[in-house]
Amino acid sequence: MLISIDNVLTKTEVAQFRAELDAAAWIEGARTAGTLAKAVKRNQQIDDASALATRLGQAILRRLAETPLFISAALPRTIYPPKFNRYAGGGQYGAHVDSALMYLPGTSEQMRTDLSATLFLAEPDEYDGGELEVEGPFGVQAVKLAAGGMVLYPATSLHRVTPVTRGARVASFFWIESLVADEGERTLLFDLDQSIQQLTPLVAPDDMRLVQLTGVYHNLLRRWAKA
Repeated sequence: MLISIDNVLTKTEVAQFRAELDAAAWIEGARTAGTLAKAVKRNQQIDDASALATRLGQAILRRLAETPLFISAALPRTIYPPKFNRYAGGGQYGAHVDSALMYLPGTSEQMRTDLSATLFLAEPDEYDGGELEVEGPFGVQAVKLAAGGMVLYPATSLHRVTPVTRGARVASFFWIESLVADEGERTLLFDLDQSIQQLTPLVAPDDMRLVQLTGVYHNLLRRWAKA
């Protein structure tokens, strides 16, 4: 399941992020890549331990906590602190699959990566190329969202970022461990929740059809969630 979420950040917030990121020191992204990924990763990143990355990452996490569509789709248990990258001058990231387990920074605690997320911080007309291509059961989906928009997709997916031939593609990226590990179960819960949300304004709050559907949702979540 690939889901786009518009306006996670406002245009004003994106401009504020970019003013700071554009003036920041960037390091080679290959430094943080695994053994195989080093060969296909050509980008730049902000030092994860920097005060800037920490502060902007926390702002993103606060906004995600207020974004119902994200909560419905991800059912987050743990979110890896957001990171920031930049692709320019032919920069790209070849086909790869994200690591299944990651240590949370500064701890000995591991998290499972169920979902990957990219939050776009550059408008599509600012750069050529730079599409996020995600392979799935129905072929390859190319994603290039407006600044402030975010895409969620299974971390199990083979994916890549195509070469940026003009301008710069700036984004935040991170991973989510979901309360519901199984993608199929999570998709069913998302579809059911969205149907309930669409029905809610159309019927009375005590309409038994809505009450029963809501009960089914929570009982399935109770069955499948691993807290």
